[in-house]
Amino acid sequence: MGKEKAKKYRGSRTCGGGTHKNRRGAGSRGGRGNAGVYKHHAMRTSKMGLKQGKHGFTCHAATRIKTIVNVSELDEIIEELVSDGIARKEDDSYHLSLADLGIDKVLGTGRVTKRMMIQAEEASPRAKSKIESVGGSITTK
Repeated sequence: MGKEKAKKYRGSRTCGGGTHKNRRGAGSRGGRGNAGVYKHHAMRTSKMGLKQGKHGFTCHAATRIKTIVNVSELDEIIEELVSDGIARKEDDSYHLSLADLGIDKVLGTGRVTKRMMIQAEEASPRAKSKIESVGGSITTK
């Protein structure tokens, strides 16, 4: 309340608030605490710079997303990886560590035509069977 209003209401019982029963509970101020920060007090919240958003527990184990690759994609790009120096070819087999590419898991979609020896963090059973069917192998950690 400004100085002029304070002077105006000097001696008044309710200061312009109607009857003495008005302005009693928390309903007159729109709730208690941080009530309505997303609804009826959104402007007040943003002007005051209060933090809005979620608070509480964050499961950091669930936030890491695994990078995946299918065996057919590896089959297609393995010769490019050899020319780039990421993979190597010995005799008739290709040797590749997927950690160098930042890939976590091998999945079994597609066809495999080349013999590959792969080191990966994880591999699906279908990917293992497809690579082993052409004479290759997957070693997992």
